[in-house]
Amino acid sequence: MTMPSGERIGHHYSHAQLLVSLPGGLDHRASLDAIVVPTARTPQHLDNAIALARTLDCSLLVLCSKDARADWAAERASGVKDCFAVDIGAPRMPRFETSGFLPSSLSRRTDTSLKRNVGLAVAVMAGWRRVVFLDDDMVIQRAENVLEAVRLLDELAAVGLKNDGFPDNSVVCHALRAVGKRQDSFIGGGALAVVAGPNTSFFPTVYNEDWFFLLDSDDGLNPVTVAGAVTQEAFNPYENPDRAASEEFGDCLAEGVYALLDNGGSLRDADDSYWQQFLKDRSLMIADIQARTPGLAWPLAEKNQLRLALEAALGQLARISPQHCTSYLDLWQRDRKRWRDYLGSMPVVGAPEALRRLGMVPAKRQGRFESRSRIGTLRTDCLE
Repeated sequence: MTMPSGERIGHHYSHAQLLVSLPGGLDHRASLDAIVVPTARTPQHLDNAIALARTLDCSLLVLCSKDARADWAAERASGVKDCFAVDIGAPRMPRFETSGFLPSSLSRRTDTSLKRNVGLAVAVMAGWRRVVFLDDDMVIQRAENVLEAVRLLDELAAVGLKNDGFPDNSVVCHALRAVGKRQDSFIGGGALAVVAGPNTSFFPTVYNEDWFFLLDSDDGLNPVTVAGAVTQEAFNPYENPDRAASEEFGDCLAEGVYALLDNGGSLRDADDSYWQQFLKDRSLMIADIQARTPGLAWPLAEKNQLRLALEAALGQLARISPQHCTSYLDLWQRDRKRWRDYLGSMPVVGAPEALRRLGMVPAKRQGRFESRSRIGTLRTDCLE
């Protein structure tokens, strides 16, 4: 197939044109109901979210696993109006067809999507309308940056905070930038203000799950934009080749769908023929990055890390067929309906009861953390 605009099928360095531009001077009162933090790290990584919740006088929902513990998080969040911290475990949630569709070699084994979906379910049952998702490696310096995003939710489905720190990209997209190619970053779930309700989408268990959350099933992208500012902590994306391998399917799928939308297409245009051409282009793109890698003025050890990461991505790409992509999108459409039926059946019962209905119990504070008093609040000079 050819693109509706006549452009070549392949990777796009930016999807910024898909964002909505709103007129200036919108005078909405900005109030935030809750901050939702999926965390897998030790409790000091929650300090920024805790300070935000204190300053904005909103609820804080902390969803813990791995190195994060709910009792530690609850204790550290002293002074937050309502803090609900839980160990995620195996909550009672819908079973998505997309979660079991991919072979294990292509699957991504993280619980970020699960935590965000739990956050949405709790928000609907708690009656929280305006919610901000904030990852524990994101830092917001001023509370006003959150409100810049939240006040636009009267007009839009979601607003991402602009990342002024380490770029939020896949391993392959980081590598593309490293060899001198242009590569933008899009808004994402790491710092995202959303409207929670029965018609809210879900986060599938795949890399770039936030990009699929932002999509409408038929028309493409829901009305979204960028506002405010956030800083992501730096990390080495090439350190573990498994990272590149685990991202590859979701990165292919999301980049392919968004490139299609960039050129005026719709999800209905993402057929086997489209994916065959897109996957071929991606293979050539990664091979070109590989060819440019030896010329980088990097230490040999770092170039070897990049080389191994690209080999892992390319090996994974060879396992992805056009039918994987088309079938996944068909199942994703069915999962969206399943999720909305699930949200539509939920009663408004408040956050503690919502968590209990999902099979979780909020941790209680035990008075053990002396360091909690140092967390403080954020600047409020721009707040009314």
